[in-house]
Amino acid sequence: MTAASDRLELSRLVHRFGLGPKPGEYLQLLAAGIPRARAQVMARRFDPGLKALVTPPFPDMGPAPSDPTASAAYWTEVDDQSVTLAIWWMDRMVLADYPFIERMTWFWHGHWATAINKVQFARPMKIQNETLRSHALGNFVDMSRAMVQDGALIYWLDGEENFAYSPNENLGREFMELFTLGVGNYSQTDVHQAALGFTGYDVDLTSGAVTFDPKNHDNTPVRVLGKRQVFDAVSLSDWIVSRPENANFIARRLWFRFISTTVEPPASLAKVFEHRDISLLINTIARNPAMRRPQYSQAKSPVEWFVSASRALRVTPSKLPESTGLAWLLVSMGQYPFNPPSVGGWPYDEAWLTAAAIPNRVDLATNLVQYGDLAPLTSVPKAKMVQAAADWLGVAQWSIRTERALNQAVSDPARLALLAINAPEYVVNA
Repeated sequence: MTAASDRLELSRLVHRFGLGPKPGEYLQLLAAGIPRARAQVMARRFDPGLKALVTPPFPDMGPAPSDPTASAAYWTEVDDQSVTLAIWWMDRMVLADYPFIERMTWFWHGHWATAINKVQFARPMKIQNETLRSHALGNFVDMSRAMVQDGALIYWLDGEENFAYSPNENLGREFMELFTLGVGNYSQTDVHQAALGFTGYDVDLTSGAVTFDPKNHDNTPVRVLGKRQVFDAVSLSDWIVSRPENANFIARRLWFRFISTTVEPPASLAKVFEHRDISLLINTIARNPAMRRPQYSQAKSPVEWFVSASRALRVTPSKLPESTGLAWLLVSMGQYPFNPPSVGGWPYDEAWLTAAAIPNRVDLATNLVQYGDLAPLTSVPKAKMVQAAADWLGVAQWSIRTERALNQAVSDPARLALLAINAPEYVVNA
């Protein structure tokens, strides 16, 4: 018999480091044993699941036309592209056979939070998404260098309005507070001086292209965190990221999102990140004994829940008859790809467990189940259907209360599926 702690650890692996199991995957991984299962969940390899992914074009829209009719059509297309972009990414998350990279890209999207409601155009957001994906498991030094030169992020934080003669501190402040060092590890003077290092960058918003104009850059030495020199965005990023506070901040941030929002990480975790190797850090976190301890539960965010349910039901979001309307139910639940509410990203963990979210989640689940593949339930006898639902969805164990409710629905597999993907044990990863 499989140990309950193995089921628990594997459930956390497939939901926190993946995006939920596809049908049959949880039992296959369980049979392989935790070490091999962990290696498979966190593998980086060619992904055959993405062969079916259709990537729409996100062209440079150019300037808006002055003709009223043409202008209306232009902005309608801009809005349509933003919806298409979000659905495309959710398709990618759902279709991936090895979703670890997508899961990490999703994490970094919340870390370097940038919203299309200000950026407006899909193309620069798509470019940022690809940048985050390419660096998701690489070195944080390289990631940070790329992000301080990312058009969407620069525009989102008013970097294109940051001139030597009129510095704007938004990017400098958020870069240190939210992206690299954390509160209390810099001064207001550091913010002002860092802003001067980030001057001179401009963004062509519709294309996402970034240019550097030396005439708008402050070429005088500034002092940031005790170091005085002439900085540009790259050298400034390198200096800030080299600080020991950065290793501690990123290690804590990853622990916070993947293990616990209430228990501090071991002090040794920052040491693991001393060379800024993201892959080494996240793999170390995944092997921590906390993965087997019941008290480290975490609630799924709406997008994580929607993607995991779609993977289980073999539903591709863009192929749903009401894909746009269903996607907007996520907006009502408070989370939508490419549109975090602030530069601080989205809420986390128990913040998603509100009564207001329940009706929208049930509506969304009802639509998914209507078009989903229920073979994992219909292919087994009724007496085994409740356990089959746990194995299908990657749930470690149903509570007595949930098991009782599911047993009352075994004559109606669609209702059982609906109850299961809305059950506390699925909405909250034990």
